[in-house]
Amino acid sequence: MDGFAAVDFGFAREILQRGIAALYLVAFASTLNQFRPLLGERGLLPAPRLLDWARSSEPRAQPIRPTLFRRIRYTDRRLAALCWAGIGVSGLLAAGIPQLGPPWVPMLGFLALWFGYMSISSIGQTFYGFGWEMLLLEAGFLAAFLGSQDQPPPTVVIVLFWWLVFRLEFGAGMIKIRGGREWRDLTALVYHHETQPMPGPLSRQAHLLPRWFHRGEALGNHFAQLVVPFLLFAPVLGLWVSGPVPAIVGAAAAGVVVATQLWLVLTGNFAWLNWATIVLAGSAVSVPVSVPGVGGGSDAGELPLSWLTLTAAVGALYAALSWPALRNLFARRQLMNASFNRWQLANAYGAFGTVTRERVEYVVEGTEGEDHASADWREYEFKGKPGDVRRVPRQFAPYHLRLDWLMWFLPLGRSLDDWFAVFLVRLLEADAPTLALLRKDPFGGRTPRWVRVVSYRYRFATRAERREHGAVWVRDRRRVLVPPVGLGG
Repeated sequence: MDGFAAVDFGFAREILQRGIAALYLVAFASTLNQFRPLLGERGLLPAPRLLDWARSSEPRAQPIRPTLFRRIRYTDRRLAALCWAGIGVSGLLAAGIPQLGPPWVPMLGFLALWFGYMSISSIGQTFYGFGWEMLLLEAGFLAAFLGSQDQPPPTVVIVLFWWLVFRLEFGAGMIKIRGGREWRDLTALVYHHETQPMPGPLSRQAHLLPRWFHRGEALGNHFAQLVVPFLLFAPVLGLWVSGPVPAIVGAAAAGVVVATQLWLVLTGNFAWLNWATIVLAGSAVSVPVSVPGVGGGSDAGELPLSWLTLTAAVGALYAALSWPALRNLFARRQLMNASFNRWQLANAYGAFGTVTRERVEYVVEGTEGEDHASADWREYEFKGKPGDVRRVPRQFAPYHLRLDWLMWFLPLGRSLDDWFAVFLVRLLEADAPTLALLRKDPFGGRTPRWVRVVSYRYRFATRAERREHGAVWVRDRRRVLVPPVGLGG
């Protein structure tokens, strides 16, 4: 690191720009496939209804965040066009093509992704109410100012990425320490692999590991999130301390972050949260410009005055916006996944301050029989959430199955959400776009006469139960949560 130009962080810029662009591609593809049945003109929570309410409100109230659809009428076709445009731009940036030109070319590309995706998440309501939506937006905004290959990345922007990783990791660590007792007595991971929102193919094996291993997991998590984030800033010492030590410490800290996130990738399905953290941790990896192919560029030590001025302004903006997030990190009532401004920059992050000890699943069933008391009830199968006890969970991350995630939250609430009632109606109508969100429609597109919701307690099968019955899950404590309902009732 050399003053205003981070001359040894050309490789870090490659990781950041290409990785963030790839995540945007996944996010736009996820939206293209799921937004219309969930939030479209005939969705479970129609976005046009939200927009109509926003337009009828007082202008100063600003009930929703910035979105293109505030000025341009929403239609499903326009949403699809925005997604395809986002996929195209993110694909070019992931391939590194705009980065071959002057710095304003990738800047415009990333700003287009940032505002385009904000236009979607701003009207996404509960289906887009996840911390990794804000994380992707903030990462895309910062990536816009990394420059292109004809010059080194600006030091201020690289440091802002470290600050983002710090808030992400340290914020999550503090949430856990302040949260449930299970994090303080190191028992959280005894339950988490089994009760997490969407287990992966290796989650059961992780759950069945010895109790001492789970305590080591929790202790390692505390180290990775409460100690290591401070070491990400070690390369700054290179401005005053000669030698490779600062760079090595920063790279080692990034390595710890990457290793812990890869374990979470292997044992769960947290959309692009873990992959985004891995990409962002790459910002602390420096490679000397003398190494061919990964240096800072042809003018390795210089930044144009105009670009230096622009990035300095971005740094000053972030310094002003970051104060609420910094204060929140040390607040007694720390906020988790909170934005302090309309543009969702310099946010507060965190996850799983408490861990549930039992897994409750809502299973939706339907029947074609007229007499529901003696009917043959068949289960609707979701793509990601547990259902069939013999089915091994699949790996979907970084792709985000939004309906499945919201189904996990239902048992945690005091009442069923409004969208779920509409979902049951869509099943009774055999609505094709809604059925496409599922893994299996037991009626092959035909309309059922009745649907109902049954609650079960799920747990992973032991090794002996797996050998005897071939089951991955064991479920019990069955009760009918929503009695049979039909279209006329």
